Amino acid sequence: MKQGLSLRVSQHLALTPQLQQSIRLLQLSTLELSQEVEQMLDENPFLERTIDEAPREEFGLEVADVPVREDDRQFEAEAEAEFTPGAVSSVAESAAAAGEGEPAPAAEGPDSEPGWDGDGTVDFAPDDSEWGGDAPARNSGSQGDDERPDATELASSHESLQSFLHRQALALRLEENDRAALRFLIESLNDDGYLEDSLPALASGLAGDDNDQFDQLVHHFQVALGLLQSLEPAGVGARSLAECLTIQLRALQDEDETEEEAQVRRTALAICKQPMELLAKRDFKRLATLTRSNEEEVRAALQLIARLEPKPGRRFVDVERNVIVPDVIVTRVGQGSNVKFRVSLNPEVMPRLRVHDIYAGALKSHKGEGSQALSQRLQEARWFIKNIQQRFDTILRVSNAIVERQKNYFVHGELAMRPLVLREIADELGLHESTISRVTTAKYMATPYGTVELKYFFGSALGTETGGNASSTAVRALIKQFVSAEDARKPLSDSQVSEMLKEQGIECARRTVAKYREALRIAPANLRKAL
Repeated sequence: MKQGLSLRVSQHLALTPQLQQSIRLLQLSTLELSQEVEQMLDENPFLERTIDEAPREEFGLEVADVPVREDDRQFEAEAEAEFTPGAVSSVAESAAAAGEGEPAPAAEGPDSEPGWDGDGTVDFAPDDSEWGGDAPARNSGSQGDDERPDATELASSHESLQSFLHRQALALRLEENDRAALRFLIESLNDDGYLEDSLPALASGLAGDDNDQFDQLVHHFQVALGLLQSLEPAGVGARSLAECLTIQLRALQDEDETEEEAQVRRTALAICKQPMELLAKRDFKRLATLTRSNEEEVRAALQLIARLEPKPGRRFVDVERNVIVPDVIVTRVGQGSNVKFRVSLNPEVMPRLRVHDIYAGALKSHKGEGSQALSQRLQEARWFIKNIQQRFDTILRVSNAIVERQKNYFVHGELAMRPLVLREIADELGLHESTISRVTTAKYMATPYGTVELKYFFGSALGTETGGNASSTAVRALIKQFVSAEDARKPLSDSQVSEMLKEQGIECARRTVAKYREALRIAPANLRKAL
């Protein structure tokens, strides 16, 4: 075998730790960013939260608006091709933060430490100051009359279903075994208030192979189940939808009810003993036959059942998961033809951070052992502040472009939404399409018509008779409008809605109407029909 040397030129992609962090921060939601900031504050001694106002970084929006160079856009496209979605975003602005013209470092191994080495200096830099000066301080002590509880704190104080039931159980005079059994059943309920496991299954998990203990547990659970189902809200502790509705119907029994009301309730109880599919399909004739009632009684009974709560624990579900804090706020300025919309970042979600001046000053005067590692931590803190600012600057730029292109929506509502794709915003701002995708995911905008995700403004185009395009978002809004104005006794079918859209000049097939209707969570025509 002959040996020899040869030279080969190749290109490979290497992302610096700074750029990787910038990419990761860009795709985080507001809650995830807050957690990231708290973690960094705990880990990095050079980073601190501040309440003092300070000027913005020099490379903020003014520099971010500079057109991206062609070689940077090519590098960005190569990064997108190399890495999977969600791992890489635009380097258009990150290149400015990471230092343009610097040689790319060698690819790091999986076990190597991220390199946060700067230029070797620990002197104070102009960008070591705090960023986010418009944001009010968090955890800064008393704020007098302006102090308001955070939305997350209000949500976390919401009482759970289990706590509500335990408070009621305290008023019952029970033996210790029955009280323990009731407490166990309460803790076994799901979020909807249902008992998913059977009593023997629950007893078997506690008793094991002891048959005597198994029989005793089943007896105590049966007693506890009766007590549980007598508590509020009515229907809690049911093991099926039919049992839940039956419990609520029995709770409606009143000494003052008329004979007619009693008959309707008895018919409703009889319907609940039938297959639930018949109730869902509103098969009046079949239900009337099975319950030995006439159709009028069945209709009245179904109206009574429709007023019941199929999920008793729904109002106790933790509302914290539904809290949405907007990243961007859009406000109307001016009136009439001079109306404009101002886009601003929400100061409530902007962390206010700066480099700890005392620790940085101590490091400057210390050149002994370990100073190199501390210098890296200082550089890491600086880059973290810059990358957070860059994240919000990018969100603001994209939001401004969206508002400019969807101005009709902010004036007239969702019916005036125009077709928009990610590529249009990417080309306008000189960013990569993947960057726009990350910016618009899990980021929210407060508009005059409510708080919506930035992705809400993007929709595909449907053809019109005039040769133009209509946004799918506007078509969905039009379908919702048609359904809300329909005759409840003769609801519109998907085919009829399709024909109505054609009358408006919009070509939309019946299957497309059905898809949009399901996305809007609108029931089919047969289920929307009034009883």
